[in-house]
Amino acid sequence: MAPDTPPDPRSAPARAPATGAGGLRRADGSPLRVLVVDDEASLADLLSMALRYEGWEVRSAESGVAAVRAARDFRPDAVVLDIMLPDFDGLEVMQRIRYDTPDLPVLFLTAKDAVEDRIAGLTAGGDDYVTKPFSLEEVVARLRGLLRRSGAASARPDSLLAVGDLTLDEDSREVHRGGEAIHLTATEFELLRYLMRNPRRVLSKAQILDRVWSYDFGGQANVVELYISYLRRKVDAGREPMIHTMRGAGYVLKPAKTTP
Repeated sequence: MAPDTPPDPRSAPARAPATGAGGLRRADGSPLRVLVVDDEASLADLLSMALRYEGWEVRSAESGVAAVRAARDFRPDAVVLDIMLPDFDGLEVMQRIRYDTPDLPVLFLTAKDAVEDRIAGLTAGGDDYVTKPFSLEEVVARLRGLLRRSGAASARPDSLLAVGDLTLDEDSREVHRGGEAIHLTATEFELLRYLMRNPRRVLSKAQILDRVWSYDFGGQANVVELYISYLRRKVDAGREPMIHTMRGAGYVLKPAKTTP
């Protein structure tokens, strides 16, 4: 993947099942709704795919006018909002949207990284601020926090992922295999979670990079090989392996043939 080129959105993972893989839903059990506003179509598509993977409903807009119209029709629970738009800026978009929904959480997204720009966005009423380039995981994590604090989301009770004798709790971030605790770094946890959300599915290096690392990650694909090796040492060490390499295709996680 070229250092300065965002990945092809077609290589991103497919949408998660409508059970709310990210662990958060509305209080009535329906999917959370997020409006993504960015005039970079490829970036908006990539963000939308990542949010849909959380089990959320997503709508996107590429201008301020379209964003205000979409907000009135879609009634989102949160907005990811680029400050720099072709017609009017994100600050004005937020003011217009909040005329109808004053407490709507807004996460500003922009290439501006000067301190004064951050202060302006937050002073104007933004709830959080992320600068480009950014990690998709960071955006999702910040949205989860905003949605919880706003009261729009509630944690689903079945936050436990299980593949064979391997379990991962998305809420407590605890991992066990055969009842034995496994301690992972933050990146190892996200990589394992992605594998466990897609059991028996071969995932390419490009898909894993898109999901676990920054959307414009400038490193080499061998970072995936490196972290797969870290996971194997912790998940498969001394046990029948669950993480398999499919030569020329990618990696797949599946239950061990003999699971206790």
